[in-house]
Amino acid sequence: MKRKLIRDIFNNPETGLEVTIMGWVRTKRGNKNVQFIAVNDGSTIHNMQAVVNPADFEEELLKNITTGCSVSVTGRLTESKGQEQPVEIQAGTIRLFGKADTDHYPLQKKGHTMEFLREIAHLRPRTNTFGAVFRIRHAMAFAIHTFFNDRNFYYFHSPVITASDAEGAGEMFRVTTLNLNKLPKTNDGEIDFKKDFFGRETNLTVSGQLEAELAALALGLVYTFGPTFRAENSNTPRHLAEFWMIEPEMAFYDIHDNMDLAEAMLKYLIQYALDHCMDDLQFLNKMYDKELISRLQSVISSTFVRISYSEGIELLKNAKQKFEFPVDWGSDLQKEHENYLVSHFNSPVIITDYPKEIKAFYMKQNEDGKTVRAMDILFPWIGEIIGGSQREENYDKLLARMHEMRVPEKALWWYLETRKYGTVPHSGFGLGFERLILFVTGMTNIRDVIPFPRTPMNAEF
Repeated sequence: MKRKLIRDIFNNPETGLEVTIMGWVRTKRGNKNVQFIAVNDGSTIHNMQAVVNPADFEEELLKNITTGCSVSVTGRLTESKGQEQPVEIQAGTIRLFGKADTDHYPLQKKGHTMEFLREIAHLRPRTNTFGAVFRIRHAMAFAIHTFFNDRNFYYFHSPVITASDAEGAGEMFRVTTLNLNKLPKTNDGEIDFKKDFFGRETNLTVSGQLEAELAALALGLVYTFGPTFRAENSNTPRHLAEFWMIEPEMAFYDIHDNMDLAEAMLKYLIQYALDHCMDDLQFLNKMYDKELISRLQSVISSTFVRISYSEGIELLKNAKQKFEFPVDWGSDLQKEHENYLVSHFNSPVIITDYPKEIKAFYMKQNEDGKTVRAMDILFPWIGEIIGGSQREENYDKLLARMHEMRVPEKALWWYLETRKYGTVPHSGFGLGFERLILFVTGMTNIRDVIPFPRTPMNAEF
């Protein structure tokens, strides 16, 4: 008999049907007269209860059915006598696929710390928590593609290996095939990268933005969605060395169009989660964050407040709250400042027109000569979730800014050339996928919203 997903059975709980389910045993309880086996197949947070008459099965088989083993159960669906599921399966046939070593299987029926579960990342998707998180992660990825596809955007694949540093941060992972024990040297004693695979220094990308801009200036509306890498030696709950970014770029969009799109996208994604992931959200709301669902709903019902950086600084200066970090025009906003502004307005906030000294070289300069058309979206609890800007389309201004910030003109000749051949006003932004998942799930550590986190001194699995 063909396997049926537990999620589909619970969505249409019709009694009397003969079904086969396959999954992993979460618990087994009972006595010599009746046993109850909870099976989960990953399609839903809910388990299917299989009711077993021990007299109908070999003793050795039932002995080997323990927490963590994998089974197939065929039987008739009946109305459940318990409260936790609408139907249960009266087991007629049980097949054991793989036993679980009961003496060493780490996921027993008890609470486990997040730190412990990170050490067994190969098994943690089997827990309720991470099953919920990774199903939501899938739903958000699907929703992102749906959002952009429905708005006539093209999915553009930017390179993972690059010779440029989009942000100018310099914290990049090097890509090389050179023998590290016998590096070729130039006459000056420097490493001779002409002998490397690409004939030059290359790294893992920190952003697909620059390449996406090239595509937008031909296709109009594009977005990238892929892995990015930063070799930042930071061990905070907000940093990963490998993470995923969504970066749309839009020709003929100004900063206001950019903000409108970003706000619409965030609301769409959160509404999608509420519409399609409610079982998982209710579990996370109950177990980890009692305000999760209400916070998600509040974002959807809000109109994002838009203020300039200068207005934000004035609000912070006049605040009765004392801040750890100083509030001065020209300094970057810290998380405590972001949280205050969101709390002040009781709404997500979009900050615009930042000082040019604290923003990237590619952002369009305002007429005041001091600020650029940047925009950051601040969310409750999480702080900055999106950063973007209108891009500088003027060749001379862009080149001058690159010189000011010591961005190598030679390395980005191709980027500059787009400003010489049919330049247009254009804008874009970046959404860190894991930050979105943090907000939607209510998890508190970014390592718990990606399957296999890459952090300093950790590349297991």
